[in-house]
Amino acid sequence: MSNYGVRIAISGKSGCGNSTTSRRVARALGYPMINYTFHSIAIERNVDFKTVCTWAEEDSSWDLYVDKKQVQMAEEAGKCVLGSRLAIWMLESADLSVYLDAPLEVRAGRIREREGGDIDEVIQETAERDRRDHERYMRLYNIDNDRYEFADLIVDTTNLSQQEVANLVVEEVTRRFGIRPINPHKHE
Repeated sequence: MSNYGVRIAISGKSGCGNSTTSRRVARALGYPMINYTFHSIAIERNVDFKTVCTWAEEDSSWDLYVDKKQVQMAEEAGKCVLGSRLAIWMLESADLSVYLDAPLEVRAGRIREREGGDIDEVIQETAERDRRDHERYMRLYNIDNDRYEFADLIVDTTNLSQQEVANLVVEEVTRRFGIRPINPHKHE
């Protein structure tokens, strides 16, 4: 553990639930949640999320900025939950690294529930985003985000509710560090 508490890094591809899980775990433990992403930039700049993704594909400085800012925020926070695509690779000071996994079709189904659209198109868009993200992470950091076996906890979210996934992470924190949720019902 760091001098300031437990740092938890949670990663997963789009549709695995890493944002929701990170938020629920942070709330249960009373920790700050750090989730600075391209979505954050889109909101700050008042542009469409896909526009920011296009920028990132054309200009590596967007990825470098987001990743550096996330790590900086986590380091400054001390105890925290960092949820991002690359959190488990980038936050070297993480005390617990968690990878959330699910098949493409499951992830695309969740994205469709959240954002709407034709399921076949959402599957295709999600697969294409996975491919672009993978290429970008390899080019920028030599990180293969399909290789996550080093994570402390790997959760297949396919047949689990968001609550069940958050519960598994909180239980792991309790088991490893003796830290119990301060808001046991707040992660529901």
